[in-house]
Amino acid sequence: MATRSLRIGNVSGYLGDRYTAVDEAMAGDPVDVLMGDYLAEITLAALAASARRGKPGHVAYALDQLTPHLPEIARRGIRVVTNAGGLDPAGMADELRRRIADAGVHLRVAHVAGDGVFERLADFHADGHGMEHLDTGAPLKDWGVEPIAANAYLGGFGIATALAAGADIVVTGRVTDASLTAGPAAWWHGWTPDDHDALAGAVTAGHVIECGAHATGGNFSGFRDVPGMLRPGFPIAEIAADGSSVITKHAADGGTVTVDTVTAQLLYEIQGPRYLNPDATVHLDSVQLSQEGPDRVAIGPVTGSPPPPTAKVAVFAPIGYEISTMLFCTAPDVAGKVELLRAQLRTQLEGHVDQLDVTPLGVAAEDPATQWAATVPIRVIATARDAEPLRRFAPAVGSLYLQGFPGFHHDGHAPRAAEPWPRIEYWPALLDSALLEHHAVLDDGTRVEAPRSARTATPDELAQPVHPEPDLPVPDGEPVELGTLTFARAGDKGGNANVGVWAPGPEHWDWLRATLTTARAKELLPEAGGAIVRHEFPHLRAVHLVLTGLLGSGGSANLRVDQIGKSVGEYLRAKHVPGPR
Repeated sequence: MATRSLRIGNVSGYLGDRYTAVDEAMAGDPVDVLMGDYLAEITLAALAASARRGKPGHVAYALDQLTPHLPEIARRGIRVVTNAGGLDPAGMADELRRRIADAGVHLRVAHVAGDGVFERLADFHADGHGMEHLDTGAPLKDWGVEPIAANAYLGGFGIATALAAGADIVVTGRVTDASLTAGPAAWWHGWTPDDHDALAGAVTAGHVIECGAHATGGNFSGFRDVPGMLRPGFPIAEIAADGSSVITKHAADGGTVTVDTVTAQLLYEIQGPRYLNPDATVHLDSVQLSQEGPDRVAIGPVTGSPPPPTAKVAVFAPIGYEISTMLFCTAPDVAGKVELLRAQLRTQLEGHVDQLDVTPLGVAAEDPATQWAATVPIRVIATARDAEPLRRFAPAVGSLYLQGFPGFHHDGHAPRAAEPWPRIEYWPALLDSALLEHHAVLDDGTRVEAPRSARTATPDELAQPVHPEPDLPVPDGEPVELGTLTFARAGDKGGNANVGVWAPGPEHWDWLRATLTTARAKELLPEAGGAIVRHEFPHLRAVHLVLTGLLGSGGSANLRVDQIGKSVGEYLRAKHVPGPR
């Protein structure tokens, strides 16, 4: 068991993150582990669609990032952990071994398996496992489409097992994002699956650094005060033996690590104070942050409890095709022009497409100073079960230049969509975790089972706490833009969007609580037609809202322009509310 803290450096927060991240980490401050997170629900959907067309099911981008550094990784003894294996971690591990051999170095590669349960869906159904949809409760058999991929969210002990067996590089498929940190921490410190408090601390640190520059000023409401925002650096977590941690970054890189940048990521993509993970249930309401020094935020010991008895499973199926384009109209009478466009397209496409959505984005300025201040973009999208009917879309749009609204135009420098592309829908379900065959496969083919917690949580232990509405006077000060006194971060959880809003200082915490009640949130966010679930995090001075159903069936299939709800927090901050006296 190690005595010093483990230093884990993130090198990716999503597929498409800055390509030079591994270069920067290797040139930066020393770390023990490089951790790359490449998967999201929408990314798995894209990989599933690509695999159907015969393309690799893993992330080749990550392979190319690592390859130039293999000799130096071997020389320094750095471990690498990544979920870039996607739908084919074994295939990525094999390709890594070929590249390591070509580089003439010695590095052992293992992969984690057991998340892929697609081939077992029929057996689960036959054995009475309904895999009911987490939001609707409908059983998977009633979906009406044929799945093409199904992956369970595994914890970190497959990774820990592979590292303990001597692996230098561990490739996984669908583990939880935080497991990429919790697994190495469990290996380093010799934790067992029953060390729930320590694991909860590591999961918390993993949740903070899993999204790369999210923790160093990226996508942060206070971006104007972040130094080096041209290239904010990637974060590092220093994880101690009790699970407490310090979040920092490479000293020479841009960005910053403050209590607020860490708070932003803590509130990202959660469903409430109980953060359910395969390794532990994290009590996020026990998390306390402190600024330990420049670019160093300490996360004190975190309370954990046993993990849930079930694992989340992401199932994907093709549900048809879509095609879209962007048009522009110019004031005056934008509303009338949009309505004419909508009616003309319906006339040509009705009966051929399943959905036609025409969405104007923004409002033209009154008495505009420039043409662009008078111009409103219009996103047009159509869907159909088959691709062929959607081939009418481009000609229908193109026919309106001389017979549509006055000033009809598109961006003449942008290519026009002519061919439809697949739509993949996401089905979130739960499955008894005892049914999963979570294991590591070493470079010699040896299969080593991942250990499991001796106890899982009861329903009462898993239930989110109920927070009553604040018993405080309704604010009645002069109107103020909510964002002048708060920060926010929004994300997605399947068909739900979440947004955390917090007061940077204690002087505005009671005002925020009283301002952002459930009823007031419904008024401020009229698009959120479903229920709003509200929680408070007093230690973070944060109000957290789950907007149920805002994202339809999930990011991969809904037709919103802000497909996965990333700008909902900023939209809320733009609202005017009664200020504090």
